[in-house]
Amino acid sequence: MKRIATLALTALAPISWGSTYAVASELLPPDRPLFTGVMRALPAGLLLTALARKLPTGQWWWKAAVLGGLNIGAFFPLLFLSAYRLPGGVAAVLGSAGPLFVVGLAALLLGERARLRTVLAAVVAAFGVSMVVLTAQAQLDLVGVVAGVVSSASMAAGTVMTKRWGRPEGVGPLAMTGWQLTAGGLIILPIAALVEGAPPALDGKAFLGYGYMMLINTGIAYLLWFRGIGQLGATSVTLLGPLSPLSAAVIGWAALGQALSPVQVLGMAIAFGATVAGQLAAGRADAPRPKAEPFSSTEETDRNVSMDLTGASVRR
Repeated sequence: MKRIATLALTALAPISWGSTYAVASELLPPDRPLFTGVMRALPAGLLLTALARKLPTGQWWWKAAVLGGLNIGAFFPLLFLSAYRLPGGVAAVLGSAGPLFVVGLAALLLGERARLRTVLAAVVAAFGVSMVVLTAQAQLDLVGVVAGVVSSASMAAGTVMTKRWGRPEGVGPLAMTGWQLTAGGLIILPIAALVEGAPPALDGKAFLGYGYMMLINTGIAYLLWFRGIGQLGATSVTLLGPLSPLSAAVIGWAALGQALSPVQVLGMAIAFGATVAGQLAAGRADAPRPKAEPFSSTEETDRNVSMDLTGASVRR
């Protein structure tokens, strides 16, 4: 039950991220993705760090900067570049490939076994997402594709390294999330100033949108995400990623009046089913295995006699 509760809370993060497009298109200034990235990450990071009342010490200064760079500082700009250069559906499909990167990196850096069922769940989920978001008019752009792939790889590396490094003793998820968001926001800030220039004028709708993006879509969402990474396997958490484009499709239908075709509904069912199947597979892999009972003295004697009589070693 505890694992299910943790999964449910962690799943709220990608579900929240699915609202990004709707909020940005309806409330925020157009064509300012990097400024939006700064407004999402930096104020939220400073707020969470202030609430936690803890700053990094020693090697955690550079570790927090690396994690913030991978999860936020590199991920946001590359994701926005991909979204601008590619149709939204293609960018979403590239993002849904993130779990495959995590499976490989987790096997390499965390010793998590890459199970066939987990890989199949990730592939089927990505296929389901493609049914939801791809259109016949989708075209590829090399720069956009590279940016999308690298953004997925960056987030995957950040997820795995967050699990590998854990947290300093006495430091909770609140502080760790604050450090990473602050570091990521500071990385994006000069890029936004260089590329987009001065901040745009903001009206009431923009303040409402940025407030939601900062507090809910980023601050709370990343807190739940990083908390989930700490309590679950990196693969389990990243397999929740396809919930983001599914959430975006549902919000687009419910709030923006976008139609959903039967093929899209079928794709949503496939992606959601694969996500659930992936969690079941990951849960069985993470479940503690019962330890073998030690031999009693009589059992050990009988075993030795059997080995002497047969001349063969008994494997257990």
